[in-house]
Amino acid sequence: MFNYKKSLRTRIFISMIALVVAASILIAGVTVYQFTQEAKELHREKLNRKENAIRANINYVLRTTTYPVDTENLSLIFKEKIYEIQDIHNTEINIYDLDGYLLKSSFATFYMDSVQTRMEPEKVESLENSAEKKYVDNFKINDQNYQSSYTYILDNYFKPIGILNLPYIEDDGFLEQELRGFLILLSQVYLIMLISAIVLAYFLSKYITRSLQSVSRKITKTRLDQPNPKISIEEISYEIRPLIKAYNEMIDELEVSALKLAKTEREEAWRQMARQVAHEIKNPLTPMRLSMQSFKRNFNPEDPQIEDRVKEFSKTIIQQIDNLSAIANAFSDFAKMPAQQNETLNAVEIIRLALDIFNENHIHFEPEEENIQIKFDRNQLIRIITNLVKNAIQATEHLENPNILVKISTEDDVVMISVEDNGSGIPLDMQERIFEPRFTTKSSGMGLGLGMVKNIIETYKGDIKLTSKLEEGTIFTLKLPKSNTHDI
Repeated sequence: MFNYKKSLRTRIFISMIALVVAASILIAGVTVYQFTQEAKELHREKLNRKENAIRANINYVLRTTTYPVDTENLSLIFKEKIYEIQDIHNTEINIYDLDGYLLKSSFATFYMDSVQTRMEPEKVESLENSAEKKYVDNFKINDQNYQSSYTYILDNYFKPIGILNLPYIEDDGFLEQELRGFLILLSQVYLIMLISAIVLAYFLSKYITRSLQSVSRKITKTRLDQPNPKISIEEISYEIRPLIKAYNEMIDELEVSALKLAKTEREEAWRQMARQVAHEIKNPLTPMRLSMQSFKRNFNPEDPQIEDRVKEFSKTIIQQIDNLSAIANAFSDFAKMPAQQNETLNAVEIIRLALDIFNENHIHFEPEEENIQIKFDRNQLIRIITNLVKNAIQATEHLENPNILVKISTEDDVVMISVEDNGSGIPLDMQERIFEPRFTTKSSGMGLGLGMVKNIIETYKGDIKLTSKLEEGTIFTLKLPKSNTHDI
């Protein structure tokens, strides 16, 4: 049971941690993806804003120029203006004609060769076929990401007269730095979450398995020959309450079975004793019967030896009667208390002597003073203390920390002796019958112990009282007079 319990707690702990880690990885992946998408959207918005601003400057130049606004004059119109626009917006500007040939560029070291001075025909066609009359080209050179935008330059009548090209370099270094910083912060948050989850998982798994531990301890300590405490349902998690209910029902059935078994054993013991007594009585009765029958058949008053025969017959009858008396005395000695001696005793000394036979560290003796005199039978006082302490030991033997406390004190003319334990307690319905002869809560014995104690104490005009609560313990309190003048 312990290994299973430990394995269950481990599985719960690992499952919860794995769930937290998996959720953290998933959230981190989604967050990085969202961050990347937002970064791309930022680039597109930045390119659009810059493009709109540059187009506004170009339109202004076209409205204020003295040259005719057409394709042939674009290189003249923007001969100097293109550099001013580049300085304002810090962006390279290329102007192409409608066929894709370069007319003007703000790149001072630009070489007018066939490759650099003409747009690819596919780009020109894509721009013509675009519904928005705009084409964006994404490409990479030397591990550097680029976005290049192509739009039409319109005259005052909104007729295309050229193509405006804005190369845009993505600042990957800045984005990567931002992403690294964000991931570091996210990792720190997840580390705190993971530590919190580990602590929470530990205590939660401990809470879940605590009920199973309680059930395991109770089942391990369940005995037929002792009261077995039930498990409180309020202290147990909801999921295993049916199991606890079944266990408590089993305890009830077990106690009923134990009582029936104890009753059966006691009845059987008395039956065996009765059979033994009957057998012993029959042994002398048989020869008595045979002697009587023989004497009756052979009786002759005129027999000269009649006197000898009567003496012999009488001797035989008396001998068998003595045997019956011996049997009766033996049974009486077994059932009755020993002869009581009325003597003045130091009760503290006698109780300490009675406790010396128990080699238990959890038995404690607390006398109010060292010399308390009573008139009592020495052996019977020892017998009372021994019986009560034995009962206390049996009531606490299932506990991890048993405690038995014997006290003696005086109050007016009364000596008070108490034997207290922290055992399982005695049910209320049994407390009224606990001193009855042949009644016991144990599955062995003949139920004579507490009845014997009560009889001895009442013989000395004393009293015994029981105080008991389930799962808290039991206290037997004896009250004896300091002196007893009546003749015992």
